[in-house]
Amino acid sequence: MGRPIISFGDSLYAYLVAHQPPEHDELRKLRERTAVMPNARLQITIEQGPLLAFLAKLIGARRVLEIGTFTGYSTLVFALALPADGLVVTCDVNDEWVSVGRAHWQRAKVAQKIDVRLGAARDTLTTLRRENGAPFDLVFIDANKEDYDFYYEGALRLARPGGLVILDNTLFHGSVALPDTTDPRTKVIRDLNAKIASDERGDRAMVAVGDGMTLVYVR
Repeated sequence: MGRPIISFGDSLYAYLVAHQPPEHDELRKLRERTAVMPNARLQITIEQGPLLAFLAKLIGARRVLEIGTFTGYSTLVFALALPADGLVVTCDVNDEWVSVGRAHWQRAKVAQKIDVRLGAARDTLTTLRRENGAPFDLVFIDANKEDYDFYYEGALRLARPGGLVILDNTLFHGSVALPDTTDPRTKVIRDLNAKIASDERGDRAMVAVGDGMTLVYVR
């Protein structure tokens, strides 16, 4: 088995962050505002933003589905990356969290690209299937872990062939590699990782960015 070439200490991580593309001013303000909230850990890491934007542009995404809004940092990342007629459909159960991002979306002049669906994501995915709209180019999953398998299956049904499904937190703080861990959320992620690794419905890769991200290219 190969071993990682590098491990991240504080100085190397700071170097990585410093050499990312410039962060949009409203992204920075929203990130800093979220950082003082009790659940700030739910936000994607700063280096994940440029990667998500890059991937959206790389596949020419116009329609993005985001499962899990939180305060809308990743929502804003996608909205800024999409063309003028692009759309981000984002869903969450907590309007208080979502409301944190709204002013930043407005000031960044991308609020018109964002369609917020409040309610359980399971129900939202069912509604989106019934609406029978255009398929999504990219689906980003970053919500409650207990339903990750359901979200993954829903994403495959809603994404276009040649689209991307991206799952966050697939290394789950390293607990997925500890066989004695009995935490239910860890088990869900571990089982889903194993499922995706052999899932021939897509080409897939797990990358050690943030808390781990799995990329699935839908066949």
